[in-house]
Amino acid sequence: MGDLLQPWHIIVLAVVAFLLFGAKRLPELGKGLGEGLKGFREGIRGITDPPPPAPPVQQQNTAPPPAASNAPVEPKQG
Repeated sequence: MGDLLQPWHIIVLAVVAFLLFGAKRLPELGKGLGEGLKGFREGIRGITDPPPPAPPVQQQNTAPPPAASNAPVEPKQG
């Protein structure tokens, strides 16, 4: 059966498109097709690329501060 997109196939498709849509409409169709392909590529890129890493989360210290061991101790009176 051969390759699907041989040069003669592309030429025949171009002639058929020209006959169906005319010379004025072909640039508009090409522009729309190009924009559609660009959007498709951007959508695929978003699916295949790994998500960006999440920003690091800073942990809050919820434990009470340790007792100061170097603080002077007052003598008890009594």
